[in-house]
Amino acid sequence: MDMCRLTIVIPALNEEGAIGATIERCLAAREGIVRVGGVTDVELIVVSDGSTDRTAEIARQYDEVQVIEFEENQGYGAAIKTGWEAGCGELLAFLDADGTCDPRFFEEMTYVAITQNADVVLGSRLGPESKMPRVRRFGNRIYALGLGFLCGRHVTDTASGMRVVRRSALTDLYPLPDGLHFTPSMSARALLNNLRVLELPMRYEERIGESKLSVLRDGVLFFKTIFEGVLCYRPEKMFLIGFSIAMLLLLLLAANPAEFYLRSGRLEDWMIYRFAVCSLLGSFGLMLLLATGLVNRAARLSRRRVDANPFWPALISSVLRGPALLTLLVGSFAASIGFLWPGIVDLSTTGKVYLHWSRLLAGAFFLFSALQMSVFAVLMRVVGIWVGERGIQGRPFPRSVSMPEVGISGSPQADDAATAKSGLPR
Repeated sequence: MDMCRLTIVIPALNEEGAIGATIERCLAAREGIVRVGGVTDVELIVVSDGSTDRTAEIARQYDEVQVIEFEENQGYGAAIKTGWEAGCGELLAFLDADGTCDPRFFEEMTYVAITQNADVVLGSRLGPESKMPRVRRFGNRIYALGLGFLCGRHVTDTASGMRVVRRSALTDLYPLPDGLHFTPSMSARALLNNLRVLELPMRYEERIGESKLSVLRDGVLFFKTIFEGVLCYRPEKMFLIGFSIAMLLLLLLAANPAEFYLRSGRLEDWMIYRFAVCSLLGSFGLMLLLATGLVNRAARLSRRRVDANPFWPALISSVLRGPALLTLLVGSFAASIGFLWPGIVDLSTTGKVYLHWSRLLAGAFFLFSALQMSVFAVLMRVVGIWVGERGIQGRPFPRSVSMPEVGISGSPQADDAATAKSGLPR
C-alpha cells in the first residue's frame, strides 16, 4: 500500500445533475492536493448506491475514475465503506456528490492529517462561509452540543460530509452503520475512543437537486446513534450524569425540611412527601453510582474500548471495593437498625408501632442501600472472576481476538457480517 496515497470516495444516489461537475472538480483538484497536501497520488472512486437515473452512466465517462454500482440501494455508509475497501490509499476520504463541498479543500485537510498526525479530519460546514439551510444548521448545532456533553470533547459539525480518515484508525472506528447516520456514528466513536480528531471550517454551497435527508426522521436517528455510541464505549458517563441530576434534585427538595428541622428541632407532617421523594432519589442515585463502578470494571472485558480510565468512574470503582465497600455496607445496615430499633421494640412489646414516619423512611432507605451494595459486591466479584479467567489483568482484549461486535448498526451478527464483507480491519 502506498502510505501517502489519498483515496476519495463519492457516494451517489440519483445525482445525475451534479455528479459530472463534482467529478470534474475532484480531478482538477488532484494536482493541488498532491502539491499542498503532501500525498503522492489521488485516486477517485464513485459508488452509485442503487441509482435509477444516469448517475453511473455519467461517472463511467471519466476514464480516470473507478465506478462501483450497487444494483439496489444499500445506504450512504455502505457506499463509503465499499469505496474505501476498493481503494488503496492509507488516507481515506469522502465527499458528497451534490456539489456542496469544494474538493480543493482536501489540500488543507490532507496536509493537516499528515503534519499533525490526525486520525480524523472533519470539514465543518458551520463556518462563516457556509450556505447550509438554517434548519439543518440549528439541528447540527444541537447534535454537536449533545455529543460534546456526553463525550466531554467537542466538534461543531458531527455529520460533516467531507472527511479525511487514516486507514489505521478504522480499527477503532468500525463497525459503522450503512445509512446516513454513518457520519455522526463516526464522530461519536472517534471522540469516545480518544482518537485525534481535528476540525477545519470550510465553504459549503447549496446542493444541486433534492436532498435525501429527512430533518425529523434522520435527526432522531442521529441522536439515537450518538446515544448508543456513548452506551457502547462510555456507559459510565450516562450513569454519572443521572447520578448528578438525582443528587441535585435531592438537595433542592431536602433544603427546606432540613433548614426547618435545624431551626425548630421537629418535622411537620406535610414534609412526608418530600421525605419520600428524597428517599427515592437517594436510592436511585446510589444505584446509578454503583452502576458506574460496575460498568467501569466490566469495561475491562471489552476489546472495542481503548485503554482509558476516566478519573471519576475509576475512583468510584476503586472506592466501592474491598474494605471501603464493606464499611459502607455495614454502616448503612447499622444506620437502618438505629432508625428502626424503637419501632422494633414497640412492636415486640406492645404489638403496635409508634415510630415517627421520618425514622421509618430513613431506616428503609439505609436498609435498601445496604441490600443494593450487597448485590453490587456480588456482581463486582463475578466480573472480577471473568476478568481473571480471561487473563487480561485489566486490559482490553487484543485486536486479534475474535468476538461478536456490538455495533450501532444492528445486531452483533449483522455487524460481523458487514465487517467481514468490507475486508477492512476489525
